[in-house]
Amino acid sequence: LPVLATPLSKLKILPSQSLYSTTAGLSRSNIETRIMDILRSFDKVDATKVTPEAHFADDLGLDSLDTVEVVMNIEEDFSIEIPDKEADEIRSIKDAVDYIAKRDDAH
Repeated sequence: LPVLATPLSKLKILPSQSLYSTTAGLSRSNIETRIMDILRSFDKVDATKVTPEAHFADDLGLDSLDTVEVVMNIEEDFSIEIPDKEADEIRSIKDAVDYIAKRDDAH
């Protein structure tokens, strides 16, 4: 049998290095906070208007291209791909939270 240079008992696996992905660790509150942080990072968005109920166009003044950029940032932050048809349905923070919460591969 091969011998490990570092015994298994001494290996440290950090949460970001988990051996599998699950949303069990993602609370709705965590998802919401991360999505709101993404939106606050946009120069075009007034950070004071970013609330859990905010609609991308009506409340934050984002156009369709801005919304595509938001969705791309969500994909990157949660390490997922969102099909275009489903991305078109994400028009608010609540929509995004609902979508991420039902994805078992988001982290």
